[in-house]
Amino acid sequence: MDLFDVNEKDYKAKNAPLPYRMAPRTVEEIVGQEPVLGPGKLLRRLIETDKITSVILYGPPGTGKTAIARVIANSTNGFFEWLNASVAKVDDIRKASLEARERIKMHKMKTILFLDEIHRFNKLQQDALLPDVEEGNLILIGATTENPFFYINSALVSRSQIFELKPLTQENLKEIVKIALTDKERGLGKQKIKMTPEALEHLAKLSDGDARRALSALELGVLSTPPDKKGIINFTLQVAEESIQKKAVVYDKKGDQ
Repeated sequence: MDLFDVNEKDYKAKNAPLPYRMAPRTVEEIVGQEPVLGPGKLLRRLIETDKITSVILYGPPGTGKTAIARVIANSTNGFFEWLNASVAKVDDIRKASLEARERIKMHKMKTILFLDEIHRFNKLQQDALLPDVEEGNLILIGATTENPFFYINSALVSRSQIFELKPLTQENLKEIVKIALTDKERGLGKQKIKMTPEALEHLAKLSDGDARRALSALELGVLSTPPDKKGIINFTLQVAEESIQKKAVVYDKKGDQ
């Protein structure tokens, strides 16, 4: 890593969008998804022991698929490679496979290939992965918003552990927002921000289980709201409504509202 790499990394750390900056670094920092990541659960054990096998993570946007991949990348002793199926080609897969074989041969090092939006790969592209996944040259981590049993080659599915991620609960989202508000290293903790309970409730409710959406709305509201005379940014319900582009619905079951 040279000086330019260090400067670029530092710039990204400070200027990347809040959802990217707040991505979990360890499995303990992941909020929600207890059915697959709770203490003693299979996926957590595989991550903590660095014994990850080929897996496919599927679920709605913002539920933690990429976050889990980043945690694995941070904790593994192997080589971690990122590809996005929307732009990757068969040649990219073949190149990754060849380099993975070389790492095994020269350094006895495993290669974990994270393939985002794997459902975008056609049959030919998915077939190109099969031999190396089957032989163990590549450990595949596929992420998809689509049901893998319908959109992914059955041969790949049969060689992978399938983990379904559910939409985050409103309590999960509130916790994530609160962490971002207090984190001084990666979040907004260095700023004086006062968020009303109504605003927090609105963000959590309107984010529809999507942590990325909640954090993006939080950052937008903070950046667009001038501080008061005391230097405090007041994140009110009105700010929350504007940030997530939807007003709170007033409902009174005992009245006529």
